[in-house]
Amino acid sequence: MSNEDVGVSMDGHVATVEIRRPPNNFLDLELIAALASALEALDGDANCRSVVLAAAGKHFCAGANLMKRMDDAAEGRPVVVQRRHLYHEAQRLVKTRKPIVAAVHGSAIGAGLGLALVADFRVSCQEARLAANFAALGYHPGFGMTATLPRVVGHQRAQWLFYTGRRVPGEEAYAMGLVDRLVAQDKVREAAQEFAAELAQIAPLALQATRATLRDDLIPAFRAATEREAFQQQWLRETDDFKEGVKASAERRAAKFTGT
Repeated sequence: MSNEDVGVSMDGHVATVEIRRPPNNFLDLELIAALASALEALDGDANCRSVVLAAAGKHFCAGANLMKRMDDAAEGRPVVVQRRHLYHEAQRLVKTRKPIVAAVHGSAIGAGLGLALVADFRVSCQEARLAANFAALGYHPGFGMTATLPRVVGHQRAQWLFYTGRRVPGEEAYAMGLVDRLVAQDKVREAAQEFAAELAQIAPLALQATRATLRDDLIPAFRAATEREAFQQQWLRETDDFKEGVKASAERRAAKFTGT
């Protein structure tokens, strides 16, 4: 299964699912739905035993394009009413059965980091920047990260990442466990594929059963997190601080928040 936004290829028992929206690979409902459909199709392919989640372009995923959303609203462009929320599609991702290795060759910001956290493992490089920068934009964390990030790095580090919004380079991300392997930037996808090939050598039914047990509590936790996150994001989206935070980020300056 491939389309203009998501490509799927196979090498032995390893599938590579590639996001194709370079250079920033901004995500939206359509992209996450396409990724979920690709992973669900691979669940039905007995030849596939593991998956590499990769991206074309400069960044792994720079999150959602919040500035475009604000510009559309300000200029009166019509807002398309979606039948499903983006987070409903994200819930499909965590329900898939094959182990996933994310190849994070560039920045994974906001919901882009949330997407990387859906994977079981992350391979990255020093040049990458990973950030849960929601509060720094006057926003609430999303994409289930209030459930997934503490699970990966621990509650205290997750607090620090959420509260500061700091962009963490690859080496620091590796030291805190946010990244599992650190390699040269031009070797990230190759290393992720080697990692996935190692997983593909394990008895597939046993591996999937073990994964299902280890992630059994993640599915309801992710669902509950996204529901609460969506509620908090909805009202914060109307605040002056959110508008200022997004604008300041686009203009590469410090935001001037007023608490309104």
